[in-house]
Amino acid sequence: MGNNQDQFQKMTETPVKKLVVTLGIPTTISMLVSNIYNMVDTYFVGEIGTSASGAIGIAFGLMAVLQAFGFMFGQGAGSLISRKLGGKDIKSAEIYGATSLFLAILTGTIIGTVCILNIDYVLKLLGSTPTILPYAKDYTVWILLAGPFIMGSFVLNNLLRFEGKASLAMIGLVSGAVINIICDPVFINVLGLGIAGAGISTAISQFIGFCILSSIFIFKKSSVVLSVKNIRLRKNVIWEIVSTGFPSMIRQGLTSISTIILNRIAGNYQDACIAAISIVNRINFFMFAIGLGMGQGFQPVCGYNYGAKKYGRVKEAFLFTLLLGEIALGTLGIIGFGFSPYLIKFFRNDSEVIRIGTRALRYSCVALLFQPLCVMANMTFQSTGNKKQASFTSMLRSGLYFIPMLYIMEHFFGEQGIILSQPICDVMAFVTILPLITGFIRQLDRLGEK
Repeated sequence: MGNNQDQFQKMTETPVKKLVVTLGIPTTISMLVSNIYNMVDTYFVGEIGTSASGAIGIAFGLMAVLQAFGFMFGQGAGSLISRKLGGKDIKSAEIYGATSLFLAILTGTIIGTVCILNIDYVLKLLGSTPTILPYAKDYTVWILLAGPFIMGSFVLNNLLRFEGKASLAMIGLVSGAVINIICDPVFINVLGLGIAGAGISTAISQFIGFCILSSIFIFKKSSVVLSVKNIRLRKNVIWEIVSTGFPSMIRQGLTSISTIILNRIAGNYQDACIAAISIVNRINFFMFAIGLGMGQGFQPVCGYNYGAKKYGRVKEAFLFTLLLGEIALGTLGIIGFGFSPYLIKFFRNDSEVIRIGTRALRYSCVALLFQPLCVMANMTFQSTGNKKQASFTSMLRSGLYFIPMLYIMEHFFGEQGIILSQPICDVMAFVTILPLITGFIRQLDRLGEK
């Protein structure tokens, strides 16, 4: 109990700027290292060939499905836990934690089984071309086998983050990432397993990362104790987790659907187009990971203090984190814009891939400036339990705007339209979300005056 009280005081009394940075640095490191090992996959697989590089892009759509469910259970329970701990209701927090982990592992097992039994159909649905299909199959089978551990790790990581134990969450993710970085060249080149080696390496690293994260709860280093006895498969408990985490499901799910559609449309041109877009997505998300990491450091601060009714601290944390995100992404956007051709060439030295990828990456770098507000608004709505606003803001960038925009732009402008679609949607989402989050900040001011 003393540990929980100390954590409560830390989350509700530590100066906001110091607290956001303290929690944001470990999550940012976690995001960066995780993205580094994704980029390591891209680099080593890129040496195999252009079709193999395209297979990574196909697999990204499937990974997004696993992430969608993992984030739904993890961030749904995490948001509830941070507010429950802020309100000193520890028992409810433990019920949400245990139930969400069980649901994630079960769902990961079902998805993996169904997809492996229908692997060719699934990969073609994801946009695989006949030349990419053999590589995609060799890679994604291993990802699917590791599905329960991937989703379980998402839940455990989010529970620790929302408790304010970002450093502990970082240990599990970074350990798995380092293992993957070491194993990739061994399995791919030394053992001669090719792209299957990249899949095996990822599966092993995800399993070990899950075990490390689990040990943190087993040895009671967390505020929330996860026990089989706390699993509650009741409608109200499941509904609270799912409905609170649904914005994350929408965001990740639409990312998956958008990636599938993008791959299928790009596949009408050439494998180089799919490969270029795959590489750009990895680079873009690596840069965005810094802003996202600071945002994830903000979430427990937001949830805890909103639960404790300290609304002034919620507003201060939001504005400070938004500023950090703009500075970080603005700087990275400038660097990425200038070095675009060299970055693409590093992953795949193919003239067509470089040509397409350079343009796409430069457009994405400009659009980075519009992303921090959109992500921060979504995180704020979700962390404070504003489910409708969180769901709506989750749908904008990769769904309501991007999918129709992709078809329209490709129809009129071809390949150029494909790579312009996402940056345009980033601007549109920014314009839509700005008045919503402004209204919420004013509401915090009114609540703080009561």
